[in-house]
Amino acid sequence: MDERQRARLGWVKQYMETNDAGLVCRRNGISRPTLRKWVRRYDAHGADGLTDQSRRPHSSPRAKITNEIADLILDMRKTRKLGCKRISNELLRLHEISLSPPSVQKVLNRNDQKFLPGQIRRRKSSKRYSRPIPGDRVQIDVCKIAPGRYHYAAVDDCTRYKVMGLYPRRTAANTIRFLERVIEEMPFPIQRIQTDRGREFFAVKVQEWLQEYCIKFRPIKPRSPHLNGKVERGHKTDLQEFYATQDIDDPELELRLDEWQMFYNWHRPHSSLGGKSPSQKCRELSEKTPFWDEVEANYDPAREPIREQHYLTDLAIRKLK
Repeated sequence: MDERQRARLGWVKQYMETNDAGLVCRRNGISRPTLRKWVRRYDAHGADGLTDQSRRPHSSPRAKITNEIADLILDMRKTRKLGCKRISNELLRLHEISLSPPSVQKVLNRNDQKFLPGQIRRRKSSKRYSRPIPGDRVQIDVCKIAPGRYHYAAVDDCTRYKVMGLYPRRTAANTIRFLERVIEEMPFPIQRIQTDRGREFFAVKVQEWLQEYCIKFRPIKPRSPHLNGKVERGHKTDLQEFYATQDIDDPELELRLDEWQMFYNWHRPHSSLGGKSPSQKCRELSEKTPFWDEVEANYDPAREPIREQHYLTDLAIRKLK
């Protein structure tokens, strides 16, 4: 048994002893989806299931693309309106077929599907920005997927690391439950969160929870969704690449969402990160990432009052102080 197998076995044994996934994850610096993955493999195959599986691709860009693979590519293009990079990601995630974006594009070109209909060019005047340190700002938003299905998402501004959850209602209690999950699963301390001005974020008990954890609350201006652009764009990705392939009434939808979260953070390349995954970006910036005690030391409670949901009232009160 190699070192990595022993580490994974240690995680599983700690979970079996404590039955507390959050505690095990905090002790070992791993995410909940990672722990769930190795617990499931251990339950299915014992210690042998903790070995690394082969990462050899199921197909090669140099290999001949079969008619079945070409049909999958064209179906994703026509039914889901995906570009070559996303089709490449989906072939890997859904069918375990490794095919580069240029190879996907060749198939599209041969079948007169070179361009997506109604493609919009990016405005040259748009200015991209990112925070330099993981956890410096985390954008949070809620998207209604279906009646009784609310998709909470938190995206780190710097690394694009994302935590997701499904809840039956958009309430303050569910917001706190989601924040607890964000704290446990983000692989770095959170200094501030940024949200829209929804009631679920402005509840006093939510703001008091943030104060208890020394997290700054930074709501955006009304009618300014572009200020929360990363999490808003993340919703679109989730709808196109995850929910478009799922049955909303599936009782295991939350488990599927956990698997999607793992793929998104650990395997899916992001063009905004230069083709890296969020986890790779986290490792790259690990030396710049502060510890929780440093975040707590820099937090000034006197400068973090309870905020008002009404923007003008909030602004007026802040000016008085």
